[in-house]
Amino acid sequence: MQKARFYQKEQEVVECLLCPRGCRLKEGQAGICGVREVKGGELYSTNYGCLAAANRDPIEKKPLYHFYPGHSILSLGTFGCNLQCAFCQNWTLARGRPEQAPKTIKPADVLDMLEKEGGPEIVPGVAYTYNEPLIWYEFVYDTASLLHKHGYKNVLVTNGYINQEPLKKLLPLIDAMNIDVKAFNDNFYGEYCKGQRSPVIKTVEKAVEACHVEVTCLLIPTVNDQPYEQENLARWLGDLSPDLVLHYSRYFPQYKFDKPPTPVEVLENAKKIARKYLRYVFLGNIDLPGASDTACPNCGNLLIARSVYRVRLAGLDGNYCNNCGNWIKIVMPEK
Repeated sequence: MQKARFYQKEQEVVECLLCPRGCRLKEGQAGICGVREVKGGELYSTNYGCLAAANRDPIEKKPLYHFYPGHSILSLGTFGCNLQCAFCQNWTLARGRPEQAPKTIKPADVLDMLEKEGGPEIVPGVAYTYNEPLIWYEFVYDTASLLHKHGYKNVLVTNGYINQEPLKKLLPLIDAMNIDVKAFNDNFYGEYCKGQRSPVIKTVEKAVEACHVEVTCLLIPTVNDQPYEQENLARWLGDLSPDLVLHYSRYFPQYKFDKPPTPVEVLENAKKIARKYLRYVFLGNIDLPGASDTACPNCGNLLIARSVYRVRLAGLDGNYCNNCGNWIKIVMPEK
């Protein structure tokens, strides 16, 4: 355990200020996330250093397609989440408890793990992922700060459900984010995630100013897949930057949802709509020819070919298309 940041005390009640839920807790109570708990009148992060999962993954698995393409990244996760998505794909970790952690680590241990992998030229950094990393805030902040000093990259794979003050303090340490925009309507967030959409919108808009951002949306049949909603989502992202990467992921039954998988034509139609506003739109959780490839938006030249997590840099010369010379917004390793 470690004392939490971002809370205030009011007599016998402690209010957590990390995320928009603002959980008001008495002695012994934990927040909705399950991992921030009042002990001795103070708020503690009970999952600090609790390691539930650790893997060296392709960075495309996060998914990040325009950040260090073809590289692997050390992926770490713990327990807990501040949303309650009925369709959660990682619910065993999201709803798990810190005492289930098979291992505890310190930030220095993460640095040691990376050094043993061969340094930043081999594994460029860490992705905080699997569960919701923002409610692992204290550990993520301390680790990211240490890694940043040693030349490593920090990546968040997140639902974006965080208050602005803690976000602003964390962003200078973050190099890339994949932010999960669950849907582009408020009713969906309220009914199926027990949260709100507006804080996520603010997170995306703030993050775009600070680091590389890609957005993921899991399309669920009849729930958040309506064409007008995809039009609104893509238009908003396009207004932020037409170079923002949007990933549409195919839903499969999981946790409390038993709806059938997303039809292929729904995904293809969503991509068609989004391409009116965005240069780079990809389809995930589905094996379709070209669905994951990056093409030059100017001449159509194949820049990056992807098959599952196998990546081939086909048409890039640094950040430029080797056919027409068009500049491509991709974060490549420093030379």
